[in-house]
Amino acid sequence: MAERLLVMRHGEARPGRPDAERELAGRGGDEARRVAAWLAGRSDLAGLRLLASPYRRARQTAGLVGEALGAAVETLPIITPDDDPAAVADWLLEQPEGRPLLLVSHMPLVGALTGLLVEGRTDRGPGFPTGAVAELEADVWAGGCARLTRFTAPADLD
Repeated sequence: MAERLLVMRHGEARPGRPDAERELAGRGGDEARRVAAWLAGRSDLAGLRLLASPYRRARQTAGLVGEALGAAVETLPIITPDDDPAAVADWLLEQPEGRPLLLVSHMPLVGALTGLLVEGRTDRGPGFPTGAVAELEADVWAGGCARLTRFTAPADLD
């Protein structure tokens, strides 16, 4: 049975330093709420495990998604912007089966991870607008073994 993974980029963030402390902009909160409402209306995500980068904007985005889904947010330190997508793929292999996962992270990691899992190359991932979600299925989380089943941006939900 294929496992499911959703990879989401955080909502639009305000500029600032340090990068890890940047907060969602008003538009970013709106993007996150729009996607959260869409996800909450789906019955196929029951039991979803929600994980976020430790960066503030990702935690804020995940918090809004978690509220809508009734899911607790876990922090996953290996999904910050410049982390290694191969390390994330290795982490995915260690996770128990049968429960969909949603990772809330950043560019360039979300694009590189999606590219690695679907195309086998980190430079082949899609560009992610803020708040976008890539949905993947795979029998094993290894390079080139996943299928991209859906890609949704907040603008698609208007």
